[in-house]
Amino acid sequence: MIQSKRTARNSAASLCTPDAIADSLLARYRDLVDDWDAFAAALGRALPTCVWANPTRITPEALALLLAEDGIESVPQPNLPRALSLAPEVRTGQRWWYCAGLAHAQESVSQLPALLLDLKPGQRVLDMCAAPGGKTAQIAFGLDNRGTLVANDIAYARIKALQGNLDRLGVVNVTTTCRDAANWPTASGQFDRILVDAPCSSEGTLRRNPSLLARLDLANAQRLGPRQRGLLRKAVQRCRPGGRILYSTCTFAPEENELVVADILDEFPGMLRLLPISIPGWVASPGIRVWEGRELAPELGRCLRFWPHHNDSGGFFIAVLEKDASAPAEPEPVLAPMDTADSAEWLVGLSSKFGLSDDYWSAYRVNRQTRRGLHLMAADHAPPAQPPAAGSGLFFHRTNARPPKPTTGGAMLFGRDVGQFILDLSKPQRDAYLRREIFAPTPEQWASCTPGQVMVRYRGHILGIAVMHRSGVIESQFPSRWSAGLVSASTADDDSAPEDAAD
Repeated sequence: MIQSKRTARNSAASLCTPDAIADSLLARYRDLVDDWDAFAAALGRALPTCVWANPTRITPEALALLLAEDGIESVPQPNLPRALSLAPEVRTGQRWWYCAGLAHAQESVSQLPALLLDLKPGQRVLDMCAAPGGKTAQIAFGLDNRGTLVANDIAYARIKALQGNLDRLGVVNVTTTCRDAANWPTASGQFDRILVDAPCSSEGTLRRNPSLLARLDLANAQRLGPRQRGLLRKAVQRCRPGGRILYSTCTFAPEENELVVADILDEFPGMLRLLPISIPGWVASPGIRVWEGRELAPELGRCLRFWPHHNDSGGFFIAVLEKDASAPAEPEPVLAPMDTADSAEWLVGLSSKFGLSDDYWSAYRVNRQTRRGLHLMAADHAPPAQPPAAGSGLFFHRTNARPPKPTTGGAMLFGRDVGQFILDLSKPQRDAYLRREIFAPTPEQWASCTPGQVMVRYRGHILGIAVMHRSGVIESQFPSRWSAGLVSASTADDDSAPEDAAD
């Protein structure tokens, strides 16, 4: 008999008993944890779901009301701006408000790095290990969705998932790249802020992945350490003088945390300093200063360890380094060329169709990156020529279709400003649209639009593009990769729904 996903999750959770944890590799942290019994008990509990409200589309208060209408109780996170905590069993990925880019699911402790980067519009930022994109999106909005953020990942498949999240959320200030960040090119120039959310042994994710307990192996931490040092070393080289680097992992292993930071500090004497950090409302332990006979510099105590039992979260480690302002600066990089040759004529047609003002697109950079259509970027987005981009900005207008049409991500971005060809859907129509079904318009809807492409919205929020056919039906154009079908409140935990991504 095949186990359902829920049964499999419950069976896996039963593996994280206090006895099993005491008999695992985690036992070596017994002297580091202030309350071992509370630590072990926390690892055996399911992790609360956490979502944050998209700052360009909805307030946390308005999102909470939408959740309540879906029968979901939410609690504001006073120590996380824009975040709401939900019950562990709530799965967000197929809710209409998630599909519409009003919210993103991200584990609470994973939201901390963006708070500690001290982001300001105008900074040039590099996210070295970016997929699946929650931290990237936070950084993008921390820059007011302007300027230049380069988001890199080593795996192309993960880049596609990253770009999908950025498009759904309406991010236009990110260029994605696919390469080994430990070999990041000097030609890219220097960055004001760099995030190194390093690949790790993931011990801190046991509450989400309890079956990992049986696979924990010290060899993983020892194997990953050199890789993590390579990433942090490159971040130091690519950081602008006076800039800030944040190094984080979701593991407890000192071999991947304090020892990595200590070695990099030794490699760059006088060039770096560990900044003292704290986050109001969050309980954290200082970084360790002794491990298996090795004594570390007192400043390693400025790192922070987040244990699962302190904040009802996963496990996490953060260190923030500042590069000396007197370090040598490098020339600004050569920027990537932009193909804007035929964009104007397409924009005129798009503006005419949907009733946008003549100067609407002046707030953006519009260019053609592929034969498929046009990309939309922040007006001041300036990606480097090296490394080559996988994509820049948001793919927003498909010009190789007949007739050309906005993408769903594009519709969600500029649809709120259109003046015509827009339909307000009922709840049943909303569900049918997100299930990619064909459905009938009401007489009033039919009278309000001529056949062809229309923007559709629900409760004032754009869902995407549909086609109103002369035969009297509406055909959904919602992308299948964004939704396998809307989950209603009554079927939200159906095992057919995919898992939510939470980085």
